Amino acid sequence: MDKLSGAVERITFYNSENGYTVLRLRPEVRGRQRLPGLSSDGLITVVGNLPEVSPGEHLRLEGIWDNHPKHGKQFKAEVCEQALPSTVAGMASYLGSGMVKGIGPKLAERIVEAFKETTFDVIEKQPQRLQEVSGIGLDRMGKIIAAWKEQKQVKEIMLFLHAHGVSTNLAVKIYKTYGDTSLQVVQDNPYQLERDIYGIGF
Repeated sequence: MDKLSGAVERITFYNSENGYTVLRLRPEVRGRQRLPGLSSDGLITVVGNLPEVSPGEHLRLEGIWDNHPKHGKQFKAEVCEQALPSTVAGMASYLGSGMVKGIGPKLAERIVEAFKETTFDVIEKQPQRLQEVSGIGLDRMGKIIAAWKEQKQVKEIMLFLHAHGVSTNLAVKIYKTYGDTSLQVVQDNPYQLERDIYGIGF
């Protein structure tokens, strides 16, 4: 399988039922590496059943290059690992993408302006400091903390499933079925998956 990594520029299409996604990725290019399917704006089209991702997020993908008759060269992702963006611009677009409820693009910019590279650390370890940003009171701070925890949980579940050889497509189905209890179900009674989710067999 081929490997590809980079930052999500935008989501073109997302189906919440099965996670089928079409997105534009700004790839990390090492040395003089020439990537197939690179458009004039430096982006690559990625398709596949992926966990919910958002602009600014960093993805490590495994899959195959495919030649679509209408859309040309694109990367069909089989495995997707998510990582939080590490640049200030990436953090702003991640927070403002709608993934973290309670934060829109304008507020995301103010938060990142206040905390720069330490933004995610502040949200994670000193969330009360969010009140230093204009427009964030106790109520909104609570919503942001809850949304951030939820996001983190989803990522942990996906990472655990990937580490156990579960494809992203299947991981999405498992998460859609069991939500926050996914880890528990997979660890305590993996055979339940066979009963509850179409397409799983042991």
